[in-house]
Parts: sequence; C-alpha cells; structure tokens
Amino acid sequence: MKFAAIIPARYASTRFPGKPLAMLGGKPIIQRVYERVSSCVAETYVATDDERIYNTVEKFGGKAIMTRTDHKSGTDRCWEAVSKLGAERFDVIINVQGDEPFIHTQQIEALRDCFNAPATQIATLVKPFGHDAPIEAVENPNSPKVVVSPDGRALYFSRSIIPYLRNRDKAEWMKHHTYYKHIGIYAYRTTVLKEITMLQPSPLELAESLEQLRWLENGYQIQVGITDIETIGIDTPEDLARAEKELNKEK
Repeated sequence: MKFAAIIPARYASTRFPGKPLAMLGGKPIIQRVYERVSSCVAETYVATDDERIYNTVEKFGGKAIMTRTDHKSGTDRCWEAVSKLGAERFDVIINVQGDEPFIHTQQIEALRDCFNAPATQIATLVKPFGHDAPIEAVENPNSPKVVVSPDGRALYFSRSIIPYLRNRDKAEWMKHHTYYKHIGIYAYRTTVLKEITMLQPSPLELAESLEQLRWLENGYQIQVGITDIETIGIDTPEDLARAEKELNKEK
C-alpha cells in the first residue's frame, strides 16, 4: 500500500501569524514537523500558500507544494496538493498539521495500521484521559472528545464532555468511564479524500465547529487508533514557550 503524508501550513493565523516559521529549539516549527513525519513516510510534502514557507522547506531539503490561498481547511489543501502530485500514485494520504512538532512515529504507524482493514475509509487518533485527570481537562471545549464504538469506530466528536454519566456525581465520572481526547491527525483513502472535499458544511459541523462531523453526517466511517503519547500543538506564542520547555526535557 502506497502512503503519502501532506503537512498543510499557512502563514496567516489570527492568533499566531507566521507560526510555521517560528523558531523552536533553533529550527522552524515546520522543519521539526517535517523531519518527524518524513522519518517514517518517504513521500512527505508541505502544502503551503506562502512563498516564505515554501522557500524555507526547500532550504532545509524538504519537499513543498504551492497551493491556493482560499482553502477553508487543511483537508482541502491536502487534496489540492495530492491532485498536483498525481492522486493515482497513492492509496492513502496522511494529514499532519503543521503545528505538531512533537508528533511521534508510533502515532503515524498507528494511523497506517488502521488501513490493514480494507473497509477503513478514514482514520484518526484518540488518547485516553487518565482516570486521575481533572474533570476540567475533559470539559475544556478546545479539546474535542470522541465516543468510540466497541469495534473502534468514532461515533461522535464533541467539544462538550461526552458521554454524560447520569445518576453519578460529576466528580466521580473519570473513575467510571474512559473518556477519549481527539488527536487531530487524519489519514484517508485517496478516493475518499476527494469525495469529502466535495461535501458542503453540515449542521453538526457548524454547531460544533468540527469538520469531521461533516464526514460522519454524510455516512463515512472514521476508524480510531489509540495512542498514549501526548502531542503538543502550537496555537499561540504562549504554546511555543511551553513547547520550548518540553523540547529541553527531551534533550
């Protein structure tokens, strides 16, 4: 099975303009993401709409593709990049966000393993919240949760805490149920990637502001891989400062 990895990276960001080029441990964030992904996926490309990012990737020896500026999601940017590369060349596309410098090769392998099942259309990752995690961490709307079926399919994603444990004190919920945090890394069969980029925004997607709900509403199945590795996404300069501290711990 032929895999390719696409790393969507745009310069414009409301909370952190120029984020892919911000320095983390002496390297641009985008370089750290690229190096981790390309270490286990030979066909890795950065898909960007900005020449500064493109030139940076080329300079450190990576592969980049220029894409349009009007994409509303990383999924759409992925499909344009794959189309330019030749979609028929690949069976599965892995989409890794350009602000995930701590993505681990084991996580990418977990995504790939989901496609050992011929029926898998889309795959993503979840991480269990520990039973000792504070309930406030699970209630955080910036950390989407996932309900998973016994056979490993995503049933629903929400910014709210799901499921609601009726007739139990909320302080006890973590002891009686395993809650799953969504890790926003995806893989799609190439034919499915093309199809989902043609879908219109759906009611649940608009309600929760979660793109993957569009796919569920339209009947696509999302297989879930489980990881125990925490990723550190970078959305703000404050996140970058925390990431710098985490990087120092790895040395």
